[in-house]
Amino acid sequence: MGSMGYLGPCGTHSEAAAIFVSRAIHQQELKGFPDIYSVMQAVSDGEVDSSIVPVENSLEGSINITLDFLARNDTLEVACELVWPVHNYLMAKKSSCVPHTIISHAQPLSQCRNYIKSHFPAADLVAAQSTAHAAKMVSQSADDECAAICTKRAGDMYGLSVIAENIQDNMMNSTRFFVVKKKTCDHFRVDISSEVNDMRGKDKVIVICKIDGSHAGALASVLDEFAWRKVNMVRIESRPARTRLGEYVFFFDLEADAPEGALESSIRAVGKKCIWLRVHGPFPVMNVFQS
Repeated sequence: MGSMGYLGPCGTHSEAAAIFVSRAIHQQELKGFPDIYSVMQAVSDGEVDSSIVPVENSLEGSINITLDFLARNDTLEVACELVWPVHNYLMAKKSSCVPHTIISHAQPLSQCRNYIKSHFPAADLVAAQSTAHAAKMVSQSADDECAAICTKRAGDMYGLSVIAENIQDNMMNSTRFFVVKKKTCDHFRVDISSEVNDMRGKDKVIVICKIDGSHAGALASVLDEFAWRKVNMVRIESRPARTRLGEYVFFFDLEADAPEGALESSIRAVGKKCIWLRVHGPFPVMNVFQS
């Protein structure tokens, strides 16, 4: 049995996603870590065989620490992606509670903003380390008029009752997770003369690269290499390169289902125009909405 790290504690959305992936792929011993950096570092150090980490929420945007770690670490590869639906519950010691204090992680508090304003506009909002920690705080509080926004599992763990379910402002709210593992071999080599593996029939490829922004049109030139070969780009993201002001690292999410040879040749061409380039994939995407 292998081991998989996740962002703890028990009862979080990250744990639920980890359980799903473990069952879908193969049984894994799950190990929680206190923060995303620790989750990813555990894979790099060999403490676990793989880890599942959030990379983007549909309402709140990218998880920067995940992107930054992938950009700086060349020992890891993305094994698969999971699109996980986020269901938020309002839970308290009694289902009849009318809370004057609502506790949760900062992201669920933001994701449920409209519901809170509509139903409990006078409630004080308190940020917690996680949704599971919020449920624990409510269960241990002497105040019976406080509630937690959490997962159903977290509320059940701490003996809470449901006040309302699916209170997120957008019913399609979801989080993208990456399963990362230690790199076993390079799918691409940046030197142009090497063989490049065929990527057809897979779901996604991620290209991470640093572009020389001192030249006008440098980014446009890179994007053209994908566009004219009809390689579909589904997402682009930039992060500071952490070198000096004005230098950035770019993340390109590409559909692997491209015309024959197009994906390989476009990445070769992009590699010539970049200071450095890394490729993750091809890897499958598991979308729970479609399962």
